[in-house]
Amino acid sequence: MHSAKVVMMLTVLIIAALVFPSMSAAEYVETKDGAKIYYQDQGKGQTILLVHGWTCSSKFWQKNIPELAKEFRVVTLDLRGHGNSSKTLTGHTIAQYACDVRTVVEQLDLREFTLVGWSLGGPVVLSYYEQFSKDGRLRALGLVDSDPFPFSQADWNNHPLKNYNFDAMNATFDILTADQKKFATAFTGRMFKQKPSDADVDWVVTELTKTPPWIAIAIYSDFAMSDYAKTLPGVKIPLIVFAADSGVYPKGIAMGKALAAQAPRGKFVPVEDGGHMLFYEQPQKFNAALAGFVKELK
Repeated sequence: MHSAKVVMMLTVLIIAALVFPSMSAAEYVETKDGAKIYYQDQGKGQTILLVHGWTCSSKFWQKNIPELAKEFRVVTLDLRGHGNSSKTLTGHTIAQYACDVRTVVEQLDLREFTLVGWSLGGPVVLSYYEQFSKDGRLRALGLVDSDPFPFSQADWNNHPLKNYNFDAMNATFDILTADQKKFATAFTGRMFKQKPSDADVDWVVTELTKTPPWIAIAIYSDFAMSDYAKTLPGVKIPLIVFAADSGVYPKGIAMGKALAAQAPRGKFVPVEDGGHMLFYEQPQKFNAALAGFVKELK
């Protein structure tokens, strides 16, 4: 009986290794408070660091990394509590996530790099700018379909939580905790401009549900309540803003245009044929625009 159990365990491990192959290019770095941050470092050249959105992961950049890595060094990470990073009980604020990005920057000794954040990743990169831009390492910023202050009362804001809509926020959390997979499936549909394939829904939902609900709620609360729009007028380095209209931001293009105008060196790129995941639905347009922006920094 004992031998049969050993054989069974070995069989399971072999199958797991085939289905979930190891990624030798990926590594972890430990933050000062003990969180393990998963990251990947690919390609050579000017550096682009990509930060994903709420409950997502670095896998969302799968249509961008291979092409961009032909010309640039591309670094991606999974924010704490997301993807393959450790599921800590503390540290789920935009400011701390920016500090986690800093840990990766220092680990890899990144210099003269462009820091790009999608959705919730946008406030993360703006917080990074607030905290760490004085050291001269940061060359440029990018915001991808991002709202820097969801609770804002300003005319530019197209977030459902506009005007401090606490009731809508708490109702969203109730739905999330009641059935995380159902919530993730509905959210996936809103992120695409066109109806996603079953395969796309499957992998996106898988990634979204890697973030435990309590972590998703903690970081989204801080995201909604934190004003990083006020940071934009003080951004002295080049900033590129991508935006699209979707079920997440029905008037996302107008919002993105307004946000880009608030930065002294802002550049706006509308993606009419993409949704919230515009870099995935229209990778050629996104990759070309980002590559051109980075090359112009020389």
